[in-house]
Amino acid sequence: MPEPRSRKDAARNREAVLAAADALFGRCESPDDVTMADVAVAAQVGKGTIFRAFGDRAGLLRALYEARLEPIRKAVESGPPPLGPATPPQDRVPALLDATLCFKLDNRSLALALEESGSGSPYRAEHYERWHSMLRAVLEQIPGLSDSGFAAHVLLAATRADLVEHLAGEKHVPRETMRAQLADFTAALLASGSRRESDAGG
Repeated sequence: MPEPRSRKDAARNREAVLAAADALFGRCESPDDVTMADVAVAAQVGKGTIFRAFGDRAGLLRALYEARLEPIRKAVESGPPPLGPATPPQDRVPALLDATLCFKLDNRSLALALEESGSGSPYRAEHYERWHSMLRAVLEQIPGLSDSGFAAHVLLAATRADLVEHLAGEKHVPRETMRAQLADFTAALLASGSRRESDAGG
């Protein structure tokens, strides 16, 4: 039985809106520069179509963010090294943090817009919970870390969108410098956990 035309139109409109929003956020200097009206014009749909599909601006941001995040989530769940489950956790943690930082660098305007929307606290956002859950699950596999949940919060704080924007956009810290700094910070935290385990067992 063929798919109803209205459903096919809705799916096509949704993809058009996501593609238009993706392009607009990729070009803008500030996330506030992109309005729902801008997205509607670029996608060649009415504003009502966007509101029906995504609810509001925050809903559109979440959907676009999730679409961009999907490849990383798949890599963590079932992909090859260095993010995949076959990688030792001591190597997966820095790989996941590096992927998180690169994701925020590649999606600076979108990440900043999403983390500044809604409650005003990025820690209450669904996307943050997803990052935290992925990282915590890997940290739990590392002996010596007494509180993987808190460790995940500390490490993710180094990849907050406002910090990334401050360092990359205002201080002009090179991408590779930021990646190296995060890798060093992550290694130091993991090493401290290993030392605690060694001291407790010695």
